[in-house]
Amino acid sequence: MTPDQVVRRWSRHPRQVGRARAELRAALVGWALAPVADTALLVLSELLTNAGRHARVSPGREIETRFVRLPDGVRIEVHDASSVRPAGREPSLDAEDGRGLFLVAALADRWGTADRKGPGKVVWAECGLPVAGGGAPDDA
Repeated sequence: MTPDQVVRRWSRHPRQVGRARAELRAALVGWALAPVADTALLVLSELLTNAGRHARVSPGREIETRFVRLPDGVRIEVHDASSVRPAGREPSLDAEDGRGLFLVAALADRWGTADRKGPGKVVWAECGLPVAGGGAPDDA
């Protein structure tokens, strides 16, 4: 761990999502990035839940999270040992699941997937601080 990065490993158990959220919340407060917390915590929940549910890897393999402080926000990375990339889909109105990546795409400023050293992939998202004023400046 460095002052601008928090790295943790988690089992695939669903209870770990809450623990990871607590770690991210603490990091954001420490970095004076609390205004991005609601968005970042939801994005983390979706990415980590997807990894726990869909990353079919051998027992004992853990999921790694990395929270990286950016100048104007946070980068959230979820690493797992599965090489299968997540595929977004348009969720049906009556489906009970399938909205995770749809939410990530809607909430994060940017997101994507990448290879990593060793087996598997990383799914990442960047969440920036809200822009003051919420719009473009007046031309007046």
